[in-house]
Amino acid sequence: MAASELYTKFARVWIPDPEEVWKSAELLKDYKPGDKVLLLHLEDGKDLEYRLDPKTKELPHLRNPDILVGENDLTALSYLHEPAVLHNLRVRFIDSKLIYTYCGIVLVAINPYEQLPIYGEDIINAYSGQNMGDMDPHIFAVAEEAYKQMARDERNQSIIVSGESGAGKTVSAKYAMRYFATVSGSASEANVEEKVLASNPIMESIGNAKTTRNDNSSRFGKYIEIGFDKRYRIIGANMRTYLLEKSRVVFQAEEERNYHIFYQLCASAKLPEFNMLRLGNANNFNYTKQGGSPMIEGVDDAKEMAHTRQACTLLGISDSYQMGIFRILAGILHLGNVGFTSRDSDSCTIPPKHEPLSIFCDLMGVDYDEMCHWLCHRKLATATETYIKPISKLQATNARDALAKHIYAKLFNWIVDHVNQALHSAVKQHSFIGVLDIYGFETFEINSFEQFCINYANEKLQQQFNMHVFKLEQEEYMKEQIPWTLIDFYDNQPCINLIESKLGILDLLDEECKMPKGTDDTWAQKLYNTHLNKCALFEKPRLSNKAFIIQHFADKVEYQCEGFLEKNKDTVFEEQIKVLKSSKFKMLPELFQDDEKAISPTSATSSGRTPLTRTPSKPTKGRPGQMAKEHKKTVGHQFRNSLHLLMETLNATTPHYVRCIKPNDFKFPFTFDEKRAVQQLRACGVLETIRISAAGFPSRWTYQEFFSRYRVLMKQKDVLSDRKQTCKNVLEKLILDKDKYQFGKTKIFFRAGQVAYLEKLRADKLRAACIRIQKTIRGWLLRKKYLRMRKAAITVQRYVRGHQARCYAKFLRRTKAATIIQKYWRMYTVRRRYKIRRTATIVLQSYLRGYLARNRYRKILREHKAVIIQKWVRGWLARTYYKRSMHAIIYLQCCFRRMMAKRELKKLKIEARSVERYKKLHIGMENKIMQLQRKVDEQNKDYKCLMEKLTNLEGIYNTETEKLRSDLERLQLSEEEARIATGRVLSLQEEIAKLRKDLEQTQSEKKFIEERADRYKQETEQLVSDLKEENSLLKQEKEALNHLIVEQAKEMTETMEKKLVEETKQLELDLNDERLRYQNLLNEFSRLEERYDDLKEEMTLMVNVPKPGHKRTDSTHSSNESEYTFSSEIAETEDIPSRTEEPSEKKVPLDMSLFLKLQKRVTELEQEKQVMQDELDRKEEQVLRSKAKEEERPQIRGAELEYESLKRQELESENKKLKNELNELRKALSEKSAPEMTAPGAPAYRVLMEQLTSVSEELDVRKEEVLILRSQLVSQKEAIQPKDDKNTMTDSTILLEDVQKMKDKGEIAQAYIGLKETNRLLESQLQSQKRSHENEAEALRGEIQSLKEENNRQQQLLAQNLQLPPEARIEASLQHEITRLTNENLYFEELYADDPEKYQSYRISLYKRMIDLMEQLEKQDKTVRKLKKQLKVFAKKIGELEVGQMENISPGQIIDEPIRPVNIPRKEKDFQGMLEYKKEDEQKLVKNLILELKPRGVAVNLIPGLPAYILFMCVRHADYLNDDQKVRSLLTSTINSIKKVLKKRGDDFETVSFWLSNTCRFLHCLKQYSGEEGFMKHNTSRQNEHCLTNFDLAEYRQVLSDLAIQIYQQLVRVLENILQPMIVSGMLEHETIQGVSGVKPTGLRKRTSSIADEGTYTLDSILRQLNSFHSVMCQHGMDPELIKQVVKQMFYIVGAVTLNNLLLRKDMCSWSKGMQIRYNVSQLEEWLRDKNLMNSGAKETLEPLIQAAQLLQVKKKTDDDAEAICSMCNALTTAQIVKVLNLYTPVNEFEERVSVSFIRTIQMRLRDRKDSPQLLMDAKHIFPVTFPFNPSSLALETIQIPASLGLGFISRV
Repeated sequence: MAASELYTKFARVWIPDPEEVWKSAELLKDYKPGDKVLLLHLEDGKDLEYRLDPKTKELPHLRNPDILVGENDLTALSYLHEPAVLHNLRVRFIDSKLIYTYCGIVLVAINPYEQLPIYGEDIINAYSGQNMGDMDPHIFAVAEEAYKQMARDERNQSIIVSGESGAGKTVSAKYAMRYFATVSGSASEANVEEKVLASNPIMESIGNAKTTRNDNSSRFGKYIEIGFDKRYRIIGANMRTYLLEKSRVVFQAEEERNYHIFYQLCASAKLPEFNMLRLGNANNFNYTKQGGSPMIEGVDDAKEMAHTRQACTLLGISDSYQMGIFRILAGILHLGNVGFTSRDSDSCTIPPKHEPLSIFCDLMGVDYDEMCHWLCHRKLATATETYIKPISKLQATNARDALAKHIYAKLFNWIVDHVNQALHSAVKQHSFIGVLDIYGFETFEINSFEQFCINYANEKLQQQFNMHVFKLEQEEYMKEQIPWTLIDFYDNQPCINLIESKLGILDLLDEECKMPKGTDDTWAQKLYNTHLNKCALFEKPRLSNKAFIIQHFADKVEYQCEGFLEKNKDTVFEEQIKVLKSSKFKMLPELFQDDEKAISPTSATSSGRTPLTRTPSKPTKGRPGQMAKEHKKTVGHQFRNSLHLLMETLNATTPHYVRCIKPNDFKFPFTFDEKRAVQQLRACGVLETIRISAAGFPSRWTYQEFFSRYRVLMKQKDVLSDRKQTCKNVLEKLILDKDKYQFGKTKIFFRAGQVAYLEKLRADKLRAACIRIQKTIRGWLLRKKYLRMRKAAITVQRYVRGHQARCYAKFLRRTKAATIIQKYWRMYTVRRRYKIRRTATIVLQSYLRGYLARNRYRKILREHKAVIIQKWVRGWLARTYYKRSMHAIIYLQCCFRRMMAKRELKKLKIEARSVERYKKLHIGMENKIMQLQRKVDEQNKDYKCLMEKLTNLEGIYNTETEKLRSDLERLQLSEEEARIATGRVLSLQEEIAKLRKDLEQTQSEKKFIEERADRYKQETEQLVSDLKEENSLLKQEKEALNHLIVEQAKEMTETMEKKLVEETKQLELDLNDERLRYQNLLNEFSRLEERYDDLKEEMTLMVNVPKPGHKRTDSTHSSNESEYTFSSEIAETEDIPSRTEEPSEKKVPLDMSLFLKLQKRVTELEQEKQVMQDELDRKEEQVLRSKAKEEERPQIRGAELEYESLKRQELESENKKLKNELNELRKALSEKSAPEMTAPGAPAYRVLMEQLTSVSEELDVRKEEVLILRSQLVSQKEAIQPKDDKNTMTDSTILLEDVQKMKDKGEIAQAYIGLKETNRLLESQLQSQKRSHENEAEALRGEIQSLKEENNRQQQLLAQNLQLPPEARIEASLQHEITRLTNENLYFEELYADDPEKYQSYRISLYKRMIDLMEQLEKQDKTVRKLKKQLKVFAKKIGELEVGQMENISPGQIIDEPIRPVNIPRKEKDFQGMLEYKKEDEQKLVKNLILELKPRGVAVNLIPGLPAYILFMCVRHADYLNDDQKVRSLLTSTINSIKKVLKKRGDDFETVSFWLSNTCRFLHCLKQYSGEEGFMKHNTSRQNEHCLTNFDLAEYRQVLSDLAIQIYQQLVRVLENILQPMIVSGMLEHETIQGVSGVKPTGLRKRTSSIADEGTYTLDSILRQLNSFHSVMCQHGMDPELIKQVVKQMFYIVGAVTLNNLLLRKDMCSWSKGMQIRYNVSQLEEWLRDKNLMNSGAKETLEPLIQAAQLLQVKKKTDDDAEAICSMCNALTTAQIVKVLNLYTPVNEFEERVSVSFIRTIQMRLRDRKDSPQLLMDAKHIFPVTFPFNPSSLALETIQIPASLGLGFISRV
């Protein structure tokens, strides 16, 4: 857009200023192209004529709108230039007290020179897991971003912290490392994170010193790699150091100090272990007194020394090594006190027995004479000889200082290596985050070799920074598919080439160092000759030949050449080093081992990745010359190599930049020096970032954000459903120059200034709207005033005009009365005359008109008669003429037709004689005959079709007739019912008439009674009034007497009450504190216990390493996954069918009990058949063995067959009986069921009939088998009949023949004897078989009797169930089935107790039956689904076709209440509320009831707290048996199993809630039945009988209470983890009230928009989650008081997290956001009201958040407003109130910022308030929990154990 559109009147601009750098001004008139002068108005009230540059004609920088000032990200500013950046930083730093600001990818940190409460662990937790743009800028946000990108992108990260000395680099790096240590934790118990943090005090003590700019300035650069494992936990670290300032050891400037460690040693000199060091005050040593400032205000060097020693111990540096370090450091101090005396100009000596030197030699363990000699001499080696030369005093002093520096540098490197070794980890490093704390760009009055290296390093870092920023910009443009145009940015490669390329400055410096007579002057001349006038970046000062100037990226720097060569060589006399190497002090030679290896302490591997530690390797053997050559590496060469390795490392990582700014040189807190700030901003590359961003499209908006912000600039017709197209259309209208913006895939890119222009348009539109609103309101007010004045004037006019009108009306009335009188008189006279004349005229007219009328009538009569005569005459004439004409015509026709007929006759006769004529006639006849035949056939077919149709119609008619007849019958029935109903109505009407009579009589009596009552009332009132008067007199007297007593008592009472309230509050606080302390200890104990278990498991795994191969798992593990658990070993066959048939009960509600009975009976018949078959086979074998025996055997066999026949007949009768029962059931169902359900086509009827039919078929099959068995028995009977029977079988004949043969052979006697013995044997066998058969018969009779009793019970239960409501029928049936199956289980257990083999076979058959029934269950499930679908279809058809039949039946009864299952009751035993189990089943009990119980599965349908009741009933039985071992074992197993479950599934809310509820219920049961009077108040007499009798379990109650507290704390942690991601998005970011919040422009670090995207959480998400929590807890039967405590804790978490994020997010502190928060809080309160939880204390936990929202909305201007805020915000701390006021940010220009003076007023008013200085609320705080006693009304003896729990091995007692 044109400049004339922006530089208009009242536009604000920035102009340069020598003092303030930039000044703000306002245009007084519009700028027009060609103007050379701008008329400006400054903020101080002065006017100024600003002349434009005639060459460039550049206009001054425009100022951003006030709404953009103070933004978190500098790139969010519409105008990106130096004054805008400087002003934004100043506003944030001075007004808002915010030290961190984003500038694209850079975090700008300004040193506040004051301790701020923004680095606590609560702040770390608040930033953990957050996106970088979501929170206010912070070093923790950068650290979190690096940590997150490392985990997400699997790429190493680097955080580059740079800045001037005193800018806060070290502190920023320290806080970044602290963040990593806190968030990630360590992978082992070695506390690696503590070691990483412990390295800071060590490195600060030996590497930091006080300077004029900083009290804790780092005098070296360091790069710390923090290593992480695959789970991103800290496993170790590694440190690289750069360019230690060794010169500080021997020299300090004014107001500066040496390294901290020297002063710490001096401050601790009085310690006994330091006596040998012979130290004293720091002013006694030459190396520590030069600066004249040995103390730092607020720092205790003795305490710092203790911290340093503690850190060394933590890092594994032993006490001996520590004392060695301190000996060396003390030796350096004593070495600095060594003095020299000159003998002549070329030699010097040390005084004999010089104390400092002797102390140095003693501490170093070297020979005094040797050290004294080589301090004053040096060895010179030539090609031929070596000789010793004395040195001057100055040279000796320099050599002494060089030795001290060398020793300190070696010690520094040694300490760094040992720190790295301590931080080394054996675990493989997966990734790392590097933190680079390096010096920033430096320029002083005198710049030497150190500044040159520092600025060289910054050049390299700036190049890397520029390339990274350029790369990110390019990636952003490519991702959004924006056309990429090359952005011109400053490339400092020429400057780097000047320094490090071949023949560069460093190369020439190293070359000069190799020269024997090289000096600084000769090196300077080489520089001039090589680079002067050849490189634009190299210059020579005008007045010096020993200096040079380099144009760096930040500024020009002049370097003095003096000392460059000496510092680069870093030479030390070799003889002195040899003396030290020969030391008896073992540690000292270790320092100089690196000299032999010639490896730099900062060297790295070739890959650029530095290993975490460097273990010293053995020195390599080489030639002396080679070693000497390696020793000649200069400092510059080493620094260049290490810098290249550092750059390789940084380039292999993702960098994050922190630029530290020093706000002033005087260390004043929150004081901003614009000149110093601009200088550093230019030097650290922030402005370069701004320039690169401004060169392209710096402002970026998503389409939704743009639409939300600038919706006011759109018309309704411009708004489309496609937001992208809408934005495009609007922008094309608003900004005509299309080069000023670009449309990306998801964002709109704007050039610099465009957003400000759009903001201007928006503000103008809103201002116009406000003006219109003001205009309308003011017009309305003035019109209201005008209408009020007009109404008053009209009232006055009305009264005046009324009086005048009344006078005029009186005159008019009189005038009108006279006129009326005249009118009536005149009318009377005229009317009388008119009537006379009218009467005469009428008489004359009547006579005349009569005469004329009679004449006219006579004339008309004559004419009418003449016409009639003419009519008849003319008719006769016409008829005569017509008849005559017709006769003539007919005669002529006859003659003509006769002639024509004769002619035709002749022709026919001629044709009749012709033969061909006959043929033609014949052919025609045949055709006609065939046609007629076809017609006859067709008619026959039609006849048949009609007959069929007729038949069909008759059938249809008959069906319709039947239907109508049935309808008629139904209607007749309805009519009959209507008649009955009519009779009933008549009877009811008669009753109503009687009741009316009674009512009238009652009313009359009531009136009489009321009259009497009124009279009595009046009399009573009179009496009461008299008594009141007397009472009032008495009261007055009493008050007069008691007034003094009351006043005195009141004072005493108030005093006592105050004391009592205060003491009560104090006691409550103490109790809560104690409870909280106790519960925290429990939490810590549980954590340690879990850790102990984990370590134990790890040790077990380490000891028992599993062998490769398949490991068999316990089969019981699978039961945890299975829906059905078949763990019961004592169950009978009926248990399985009942469980199998449960789904069928759901699908077809019929008499399943009877069906089960029939199925059971069929099973019994099968068993009987098998037994009889076995018996038959056995008998057949006996027959074959005994058919050669005596004749009496057939009789025995006959008796057995008779018994079998009786048994068969009994079975047949039983079959008939069952068949009759089936028929009766079928008949009862057809009669009693609803017509729709029992109709032949109904699904329920079909299913029932199919099942009954299948049972009948099975019975028929059994009957056939019985008949076959009967025939076999008959045949056997016939086979053994007596001999004289006619049908004797072959076997009998053979037997008789054998007998005959015996007779023949004379063996009869012997056979007789044998036969006799056989008879006796058979007789005994017959007797035993008879007894066994009698026992079996008795058992069968008992079984028949029990079946009859069961049939009776089931019939009774059926009758009872039919009387129950539909909801209770299923429950009653299930209860009965459970009771029956339990009894049968007990029966079979008793039955097989004596025979384990039968019991085992029974179990095997039972399991087989289970498998078969499971298969049947799957089939029936399919049938269920199919029948349900059919049932729905038929129900729908029935509802459509038979609506009339549904009038008396509700749809709910038809669909939801079909035939209910009928259970036949049993006689219940008198249970004692105990459960018995075997000791060996304890683990199974715990496993099924605790370990494998799933709250979502089986436990959902249980009685709340059922596991607790079962466990307590088991405890009761153990107590009843007085088995203390069993009680102890069960309780211990229960507690351990609950802990195990919670450890395994502790992150599942339902599991934790379920076991918290059951643990509390178990605890309540132990209290309720403990026998203590305090817990027995609410028990029934029956419950009191169930109390424990033998054991006092008070100790276990305490253990369970502690367990419940641990579970509660775990529950809180689980719900906190679930709620945590929802809170910020739902409570703060989501725009619940649409259109209230406005989206402000954002920068590169995008904050979370208030517009909810898909997948983000809303307030409804939070409410749904709260509903889920509440419903789960209620479903599990949790105590109401406990639910209230959980809800209170949840609301505290919501309030604390929301408030903490609000305090850390500047973009959320606005008036509109306060309104959103208050609405959200009201929704939470509404939820509490809906759940009846308002008295839970949850609302009070939201009070700080409510007050913060109110603080955002109240006025913040006057002192009254400050007073209101102080009284309103009593739940907020002073720090929180001030923070909110500092962060308050207007979203629109119509809002005003909070002034600094108002904030100070608030601080002054709140200075006396005693509250916590902590800024954030403790979101991890857990309120102490209590478990109020809640007895249960459930009777223990009524509790049933569901079969689904798999607890068949326990029995009720």
